[in-house]
Amino acid sequence: MGEQHVPQEIADSASTVVDTFAGKIHVEWDSAAAVTPLGQMAFFIEFLKTGGIYDPWIADCPLYYTSPNAPAKRDVLGTVLLSVLSGHQRYAHMTTVRSDTVNPGLLGMSRVVSEDAVRRGFKQIDEAAGMAWLTEHMRRCYAAVLSLPWIMDGDTTVKPLYGHQEGAVVGYNPHKPGRPSHTYHSYVMANTRLVLDVDVQAGNKTATSYSAPGLWQLLERIPRRHWPAFFRGDSGWGTDGFMRQAEEKGLPYLVKLRLTKNVRRLIERAFSRADWVDAGQGWEGIEEKLQLTGWAILRRVIVLRRLLAGDVAISLKQQSQMELGFVETAEAAQRYEYAVLATTLPDEILTVAQHYRDRADTENVFDELKNQWGWGGYTTKDLKRCRLMARIVALVYNWWSLFVRLARPDKHLEAITSRPLLLHAVATKTCHQRQTTVTIADGPTSAGIRAVLQQIADFLGGLKRTAEQLTQSERWLRILNRAFFKLLGGRALQNPELLPFGCG
Repeated sequence: MGEQHVPQEIADSASTVVDTFAGKIHVEWDSAAAVTPLGQMAFFIEFLKTGGIYDPWIADCPLYYTSPNAPAKRDVLGTVLLSVLSGHQRYAHMTTVRSDTVNPGLLGMSRVVSEDAVRRGFKQIDEAAGMAWLTEHMRRCYAAVLSLPWIMDGDTTVKPLYGHQEGAVVGYNPHKPGRPSHTYHSYVMANTRLVLDVDVQAGNKTATSYSAPGLWQLLERIPRRHWPAFFRGDSGWGTDGFMRQAEEKGLPYLVKLRLTKNVRRLIERAFSRADWVDAGQGWEGIEEKLQLTGWAILRRVIVLRRLLAGDVAISLKQQSQMELGFVETAEAAQRYEYAVLATTLPDEILTVAQHYRDRADTENVFDELKNQWGWGGYTTKDLKRCRLMARIVALVYNWWSLFVRLARPDKHLEAITSRPLLLHAVATKTCHQRQTTVTIADGPTSAGIRAVLQQIADFLGGLKRTAEQLTQSERWLRILNRAFFKLLGGRALQNPELLPFGCG
């Protein structure tokens, strides 16, 4: 709107009278009031401090200024943290963080910086150093959990672009065909909702050949005895190149195959067999051996089918028109949907099929990061800053996921639910006789949330009371043990040597 001249008599007015349906009320402005819309964030800040994960993240950031007028590194990264937690998608949204006059101080910040200061700061970070910095701190989130049997999920998601960014290339874009995009190649630890790594590449680099190098680099950073029980991927990973590499490196895999012409022929041959077995949830399965054109060896595949009930609708594309039609068949006709899985796992058909169905939980992670967090935004002209922000968003997502698990170890709450419950609340800050008080507006339905947050505060307070006896790594292990109580099933994480150096 630009700068506007404010009449002096209005600027000096203590209150304004407005007429509402409740009668006339007086509206007053108080520029000195300390208020925040994220009133319950103090509990999350205590989690970051007690876990010893926030200060090292700030200290290790390879952002260096030479000007005495430059913002503090803590202020730049704190502004980014508040923006990501608020669910922002663009750098321009960071301006709204300035309305929070409580939490920046609780994070040890002196001020909230502008969006331009953040963009300029990230531009100064060396890309290799920045990637190593974020990789190491993401590793801290999941390193100790690697001692458990675990599954790695890989996926590529598309981010449409609307400008002239580096890497904005037209590629595979199912929702917006012809629209330039970036691709996010990401890896997740199943059942924990922890992101292991993410890389941003050009929009035409969706193939496994572009994802696999990041996967093998990630696994090289993990001791071989703590590799995943198997790797799981969709049809994009069902290529001979990836499966051959996985077999050479000894990584078990479970991937889906595209329904190509030769795969369809396999389905046709298997249709008349009488030894189909139950594969769970209405599916039937049968084991086959398959060697497609270009494959050097026969591979074990599981053919799955499920009987379709009701009418089947099809769409016919004729030039630029779409026609919708229904398939009419006799009463006794049976219609099936099929899926073909390639795997090196020795498990029976039912177990293999259930393993792949469980991948749906990880698909929710990718969808959540893109639509509820910042993977769908924070776009800059250069690819470097997009990569930095993708990993920062993933790191903050990991921190928040672990914090939420302290509240609900038996269930994962998505951000669309967990942030309003555990973060959003109007609060004011007052200081009196060297005591700072944050007063949260307590609604009629917040009693349960208050009890949950009190339990987290009691747990973290107990860790701090034994701080002299526990190292920083040991405190973080206790936090992980509580967060993954259900997953551990009575076991305890005991792998402090897996934690990054400088964290113990």
